[in-house]
Amino acid sequence: MRRMICAALPLPMMLGLAACGGETAPAPQEEKPILLQGGQWEITRKTTGYNTPAVTPEEYQEALKQVGEDKVCLAVDKDGVPDATTLAGDEGKDCVYKDKMLRKGRLIATLSCKAGKGTSELVLEGNYTDDTMTLGTTMTKMVGGQAVLRTTHDMTARRVGDCPA
Repeated sequence: MRRMICAALPLPMMLGLAACGGETAPAPQEEKPILLQGGQWEITRKTTGYNTPAVTPEEYQEALKQVGEDKVCLAVDKDGVPDATTLAGDEGKDCVYKDKMLRKGRLIATLSCKAGKGTSELVLEGNYTDDTMTLGTTMTKMVGGQAVLRTTHDMTARRVGDCPA
């Protein structure tokens, strides 16, 4: 019996190898990119950090209670990149991307904005689908070369439809 099993083992191995060599593997499927859709979005920003050179513990605790909700018309370019100023919200105007990476539902970007008498720089990082975003943001406001404010937020957003005419 032992000799019969040993003699039979090479046959399935040879048949298996023959089957492998005869067919080519299917070509890998190219992943469809995830592109944000422009339109009407509801954006919620919850303050998770607030720091100024003279912040008191009471001011810090009060800032942590802030939750902002906005309904905005978010423009998105042909590559799925959202408008920088809209993402900045109240923390900057006339924003531009210093750098950005949007790939497979992941967004990492740095925005440079005007902010009152100074500038603000926002770092965004998080995930997105075509109609949702979940980002962490860190903003540093500079006036006269000095950092005067740093905030952090948890931002969630969802597309609710087309922009009003």
